[in-house]
Amino acid sequence: MKTIVIATRNRGKLREMRAAFKNLPLEIVSLDRFGDLPDAVEDGKTFADNALIKAKFFMELTGLACIADDSGLCVDALDGMPGVYSARYASLRSTVDLDHAHDSTDGDNNRMLLDELARIGVEQSSAAYKCALCFVDIDGTVVETEGKCRGTIKKIPRGTGGFGYDPYFYTDADKTMAELTLEQKDRISHRGEALRKMVEILEGKF
Repeated sequence: MKTIVIATRNRGKLREMRAAFKNLPLEIVSLDRFGDLPDAVEDGKTFADNALIKAKFFMELTGLACIADDSGLCVDALDGMPGVYSARYASLRSTVDLDHAHDSTDGDNNRMLLDELARIGVEQSSAAYKCALCFVDIDGTVVETEGKCRGTIKKIPRGTGGFGYDPYFYTDADKTMAELTLEQKDRISHRGEALRKMVEILEGKF
């Protein structure tokens, strides 16, 4: 059975990925198995750039095949921000070195999002969650997939599930991502779409 490292310490992402790959003959392990590893420097300009950077970085560190994703929220009223800075959005308040800004808590990032919408006088905005997924094998094989989910950012949060900006991201069914079950979220989410594409490709390899 092939072992694949999922290049994340985010338990929500790890849970979603384990569920997606459960029917493949793979052992899925997290970065926690390898102790205190350094972080990859995510200085790419796109989600796909950062996913590839992370997958290669942790494949080389662990000596195992690796899957990494980079995903985030792109709000139309904010010209696509926070975008690739979604995980570290709140830290942009205090740094000019955007590429090396540290990850922020979900609460801080959401407060930053609401503050930016208030600053421009917008109550809600169309938006999209985007995900780029990258698999890098030890033989140099690279597989990349992408997914997108459109919705609306509103200032009133709902739901206790999910993570990140999920309580503020309203789907077409007028439920936030945080109100959906894992199965419901997988069917419509950006990461769910990218994962289904990745599973279809990897099914032919393992």
